[in-house]
Amino acid sequence: MSEDLSMEMEHIGSRARSAQRRLMCLVPSGKNNALHCMGEFLRRDAGDLLRANRKDLRMAEESGRDEAFVDRLRLDEPRIEKMAEGLEQIAALPDPVGEITGLAYQPSGIQVGKMRMPLGVIAMIYESRPNVTADAAGLCVKSGNAVILRGGSESLHSNMAIAERLRAALGKAGLPLDLVQYVHTADREAVSILIQMDRHVDVVIPRGGKGLLARIREEAKVPVIMHLDGNCHVYVDSDADSGKALKIVVNAKTQRLGTCNTAESLLIHRDRAADLLSPITNALQEKGIEIRACSESLPRIRDARIATEEDYGMEYLGPTVSLKIVDSLDEAINHINHYGSQHTESIITENYAHARRFLREVDSSSVMVNASTRFADGFEYGLGAEIGISTNRLHVRGPVGLEGLTLQKWIVLGDGHIRV
Repeated sequence: MSEDLSMEMEHIGSRARSAQRRLMCLVPSGKNNALHCMGEFLRRDAGDLLRANRKDLRMAEESGRDEAFVDRLRLDEPRIEKMAEGLEQIAALPDPVGEITGLAYQPSGIQVGKMRMPLGVIAMIYESRPNVTADAAGLCVKSGNAVILRGGSESLHSNMAIAERLRAALGKAGLPLDLVQYVHTADREAVSILIQMDRHVDVVIPRGGKGLLARIREEAKVPVIMHLDGNCHVYVDSDADSGKALKIVVNAKTQRLGTCNTAESLLIHRDRAADLLSPITNALQEKGIEIRACSESLPRIRDARIATEEDYGMEYLGPTVSLKIVDSLDEAINHINHYGSQHTESIITENYAHARRFLREVDSSSVMVNASTRFADGFEYGLGAEIGISTNRLHVRGPVGLEGLTLQKWIVLGDGHIRV
């Protein structure tokens, strides 16, 4: 392990801890002003951000990255505007820090309750998407946390340009610049050091491929909010409305291919295969989607390939979907719970009892009725933005917004009370 790199990372962690403690005494208006400045600086310097992004895009294309990867990496003016809007939406949200809940008198006369407080210093490790830089910084500042950002080497120029504007905005707003720090080196060793700095880092949040997540799970000495892959399902029930089914399936799979909330698996009840299998698969193929189908449906779908066991558990992040005909709601639920990644699942049905069972029995962080899986997103959930989608069972599950970046401590109010 490089001694120079280790010292550099320790210095980053120490500065983050110092900056976060200064943030604890800041009133909400100060944080909101900083978020508005961040949005303003991103809009102002959009041309510079696009120029930096073109360097990353050129490198990705020269290295033979696929279209879905390049799309995740790409910035354009609408995406920059959405980053700025996300920061402003975060500013408009209620500040969770300092909120007191459950305050109640006890028989002794003391009042006991809980107060919401920041997690502290968050290390955000991510790949591909430059918008994560702005989303993570905005959410962490609003929730009273400092953040150390380490994006993938493929988006280095874009991330550095965005982080530079965010830090400049903090300075204009009078906040410590070290609330947001970006690890400039592409050296993988920096990640290993960062996720073991339990003296300076309180939580690690990774977003990326299975290799990155497996590595962090194995090496981290700091608690991890895990964002696993998104093998999301849409189940077309026996009582599905045909128009809704066609519209939702196509949107869930094709609205954007390279995101974790894109549908990767399609289940169709046998009673609806006769009238819906062909319209749905034809519509998907018209959008360029390759279908990997079960043995029963394969002869009825042109140019389909047979699905393997691996396909049913796959997050494709590209123009491929697995398809299976199922006999019942029970089989659909069992299939999802077996092959899914506990991310997002949707049922298309007009049957209230079936919808309720699906909501109750499917073990995922977001479960939907008659809606596209593409809605599993912090912005769409009214969180302003998200720092990730947690598939953990502890602390937080689903899109992680402001409240997910805080915890609660017990508070006790007395008036000279002593225990006897």
